[in-house]
Amino acid sequence: MINRTTCCIALALLSSQHPACAQRAESHGTDPTLAAWHADLMRVYSGQRAKDIVADLEQYWRLTGNNGFNAGLERVVAALEEVGYQPEHEADAATLLTYRMERRPLDRPVWEPVDATLDITPAGERRPLLRFATNRSMIAINSHPTTEIDAEVVYVGSGSPERFDGVDVAGKIVFGETSVGRLFREAVQQRGAIGVLAYRIPSFNRPDQHPHAIQFSSIPFDAEAQSWGVLLSFSAREQLLAALEQGRVYASVSIETNIYEAEELTLVANVRGSTAPEERFVFSAHVNEPGANDNGSGVAALAEAARTLAALVKDRRLSPARTITMLWGSEIRSTARYLSEDSVRARGVRWGMSLDMVGEDTEKTGGTFLIERMPDPSAVWTRGEDKHTEWGSRPLTVDDLTPHYFNDLVLNRCREQASVTGWVVRTNPYEGGSDHVPFLRAGKPGLLLWHFTDVFYHTDLDRIQNVSAETLANVGVCALLSAVTLTSADGTTTRFLIDELKRAALSRLAAEYDLSRAAIADGNDRTEQTAIVRTWMEWYRDAIRAAQDIEVGGSSPDTRAAIDAAVNEVVTQGEAYLSQLQEL
Repeated sequence: MINRTTCCIALALLSSQHPACAQRAESHGTDPTLAAWHADLMRVYSGQRAKDIVADLEQYWRLTGNNGFNAGLERVVAALEEVGYQPEHEADAATLLTYRMERRPLDRPVWEPVDATLDITPAGERRPLLRFATNRSMIAINSHPTTEIDAEVVYVGSGSPERFDGVDVAGKIVFGETSVGRLFREAVQQRGAIGVLAYRIPSFNRPDQHPHAIQFSSIPFDAEAQSWGVLLSFSAREQLLAALEQGRVYASVSIETNIYEAEELTLVANVRGSTAPEERFVFSAHVNEPGANDNGSGVAALAEAARTLAALVKDRRLSPARTITMLWGSEIRSTARYLSEDSVRARGVRWGMSLDMVGEDTEKTGGTFLIERMPDPSAVWTRGEDKHTEWGSRPLTVDDLTPHYFNDLVLNRCREQASVTGWVVRTNPYEGGSDHVPFLRAGKPGLLLWHFTDVFYHTDLDRIQNVSAETLANVGVCALLSAVTLTSADGTTTRFLIDELKRAALSRLAAEYDLSRAAIADGNDRTEQTAIVRTWMEWYRDAIRAAQDIEVGGSSPDTRAAIDAAVNEVVTQGEAYLSQLQEL
């Protein structure tokens, strides 16, 4: 265990590593226990170890239940066993490090690609167009195998139903510029085509700069049609269009895939809490996508987090009071199941964090590290420095907001890491789409750590050369520091976090007041501008109140007093801003 004398020594050492860290400590002070945890995590967590696991995972085309997915999980199991995690069925009540593999039947066969070729024959001259060896995303998920076939290619443009009017596609290969799933339904399932060639790559993938990239996608599983889809790169699409302009084009297609019955696996590991094991922080990383960054990086970062926790627990440098749980499985589904299958266990889940696309070499991918915040007012009114990503957003209302301290607590842990390493840390308003969503739906605080926009997102260029060991270490350390803080905080640390949250609230209120004041001066509606500032004030008021659950064993009188004082200061300042807006 770490006492506060050794914490102060660790704080001094950590702060001296980077001028920004020293400046931050001088300006606001730092909790010495947090500093000691941070120093230990930085010392033990290895971004290179995590990257080595990514390299192992990326060789597999991972979909839930297939051999590649299972091989990825077995790689994590090997990493857990190497550092002393024991199978649950072999452990006793005193065992701190455990894991289990959950097995469930799947309601349909699983799929994996093996090989494919696509050639075209314009004017009787056969030309190679795509090869699976260099375009591992060319086969649409759920495609059935087919021996080499030759058929005429029919172009249907956008693939809308009206583009098929008067066009005979039965027994032919249909080429369209739309999603492969939509094209498959229109051409194969409704009109008797033998297969489809589809092109649709989002602009953020920069197809003009990466003309050979293909973004993986799927067709409906159809055991009766037993047909297929091939996805085209920008280059292949251009070649095919050019050939069609010269006259009739025939395509030769050969596809080898495996489709078989299997089961779904989910891996669950626990670092058992010493005094409140029923309360837990839950990490989630999905295995079921074939890329290196998406999401080999999340799987590997969490595997290295498990190793780091084990090392510190064994060295008695760390003893979390609450349990830290780690899930590896199918995106969204495994997390949702963990929260729904056992009501007693679910009540003990206090916080959840998704690690998804967390290892990017940002100079290569163009992605920015982001913390996707729980729904706060920026998801309703996105303005100032807040921006949505190219992933996109859905409209939220004030009723959808979830006031909580988790946003700022994790952001500040990442900023502590950034102050030492120079890492760039940003946030985005809530958008959804990953493993943080089940936590929020279950009424639990949930955050996503990720990168976007990534020009290689979901393409066959998402490979190990675009993964950074340094980024994996930055994300892994700040994620672990957040978990260790929330599973171990005493009264002193909790009150530091409350003061930190109060400062964040006051800073946000000042920024929103300035934006609203400027908006009113420009002729915008005063009522709406006032509502924005009021909503932020009330959101932070309730976020600070939520901090009642941070201190292990329940808030002490000193902590409750700190919460009340922080709430009072934030509300007082907020009301002052509201009065000033009314006077403009």
